[in-house]
Amino acid sequence: MSVANQGALTAGERLDRLPFGKPHWRILGLIASGMFLDAMELYLAGGVLGALVKEGYSTVALNAQFISWTFFGLVIGAWSAGVLGDRFGRRFCYQLNLAIFGVASLAAAAAPNMQALIACRFVMGIGLGAEIVIGYGTLSEFVPAAVRGRAISMLALITNMAVFVAAFLGLWIIPNFGWRYMFVIVGVSAIGVWFLRKSMPESPRWLETKRRFDEADAILRKIEADAGVTTPVRQARASIPEDTVPVWIVFSRPLLKRTLIGILLNVVMGFCLYGFLGWLPTFFVKQGFSIASSLQWTTVMGLGGPIGGLIGLLVADRYGRKWTVVVSSLVAAATGAIYPTVHDPYLLMAVGFVLVTAAYVIVAVGFALWTPELYETRYRMRGAAVCGTAGRLTTAGVQFVVVALFSWGGVSGVVGLLVLLLLLQAAVFAAFAMETKQRALEEISQEDGLAVRASLAD
Repeated sequence: MSVANQGALTAGERLDRLPFGKPHWRILGLIASGMFLDAMELYLAGGVLGALVKEGYSTVALNAQFISWTFFGLVIGAWSAGVLGDRFGRRFCYQLNLAIFGVASLAAAAAPNMQALIACRFVMGIGLGAEIVIGYGTLSEFVPAAVRGRAISMLALITNMAVFVAAFLGLWIIPNFGWRYMFVIVGVSAIGVWFLRKSMPESPRWLETKRRFDEADAILRKIEADAGVTTPVRQARASIPEDTVPVWIVFSRPLLKRTLIGILLNVVMGFCLYGFLGWLPTFFVKQGFSIASSLQWTTVMGLGGPIGGLIGLLVADRYGRKWTVVVSSLVAAATGAIYPTVHDPYLLMAVGFVLVTAAYVIVAVGFALWTPELYETRYRMRGAAVCGTAGRLTTAGVQFVVVALFSWGGVSGVVGLLVLLLLLQAAVFAAFAMETKQRALEEISQEDGLAVRASLAD
């Protein structure tokens, strides 16, 4: 087919026509390596905090400060990633945030007291929050629409492996070598990944929005060649709006429903992962169990992280995002409701495993995949950042609610709030969430595109 017959295609059209192959696996690997370390840095906190309480280095109140300051950092990082990612590019932002949390992690390993460790954790949080926003959104801009659900779920699967790996390493390293080595491992690994990711290309979709067509075309030609597609095409140069989009556009009438549901998802999952699951080792220790036993139980439950990602990989492009989130929320709510009534250790692990698995299906399909799909390329990172920032800000404050609920009603009090939030999420998604399965990103945003530009004109 000649170039004349082929016509000019946008970056999105050129990317969506490609088979999933070598260039996509390479980009997936580079993003996944940083995302894995990001998640591992977050999830090692549970085992470390349990050990700190056991050693007398910290208290439950100081642990709450540690978690809250982590989330204050995540708030700043998530918001900054949205602004910087849309303005300066995805590549610039993910290199910056990886360097921040890598260096801060090494500093945390040398912290002389709990206050210094909390300060280091705040800085780590800035880098960690940015990585989460940029990683999933960037991959969604590279992979073809037909397999985007599987690709993002694969990234979530790799990322969520960190739940088990962090628990397993904590089970071995913390009792034998001490908690400081957990931070050393992540810090050294992050610096190594930073050098590897220097070769990662910028998003052609983002370059196109900045009217840097020649740069986008050069990257696309290399991706096309690596994918085995040699049919020549011309890069479309006049189809991208030039208007500047302020961040508040995500709260405009065309996008408000999407943004509010995205915020709800981030709030609920933030409480589930960091207001309950992240506190399990500390809960176990305060209930009189040894740190070794608590780490063993949380390690087994942690297997639900990667298995949840695997389930997301299998269902995201088959059954869709909306109903997967609904069903998983109901399963998590049901297992959460019976969790406090279980006393047998093995049954406790089994129920906890199902709860963790359901939660991470929601993470893979809702948080990682669905949220970045909601917004146009020009403001995709800021839209995801608004949802993520609201979720992390709420989660930062809710840590003190967790302490109060645990003091008042034990684990039952914490789980009761979790169940109510999961049921609310299921109801809202069933009634109002849009389905994005196997649709081009441009098609999804086009539904509101004319209305968004009209509201800007007003």
